[in-house]
Amino acid sequence: MIEITEAAAAELKQLLEKEKKTDHGLRVFAAGFGCSGIQYGLTLEKSPKNEDVVSESNGIKIFFNKDIRDDIDEFKIDYIDNEYGNGFVIDNPNAAKCGSGCSSCG
Repeated sequence: MIEITEAAAAELKQLLEKEKKTDHGLRVFAAGFGCSGIQYGLTLEKSPKNEDVVSESNGIKIFFNKDIRDDIDEFKIDYIDNEYGNGFVIDNPNAAKCGSGCSSCG
């Protein structure tokens, strides 16, 4: 369901150690809605909530609300570090594409 690449898992493990949160997992959540569909956020949490689905990828525990399960099928979290910057990126091939009426799309 959610794949965390090896690069993202390595970065997350370093972050968890640095923050002294090796017992935490990664929460994926719906953070808002834009012209191209749902926007997602990531945060570290110690334990899942009652309504959560719990999974694991590359040694990282993942928590997400069961209500977004269908929206994040084939979801991939990667980590990039290049001349433009670094950070986690989310690829959701099932995300809606920018539709008509969106003034910010060319």
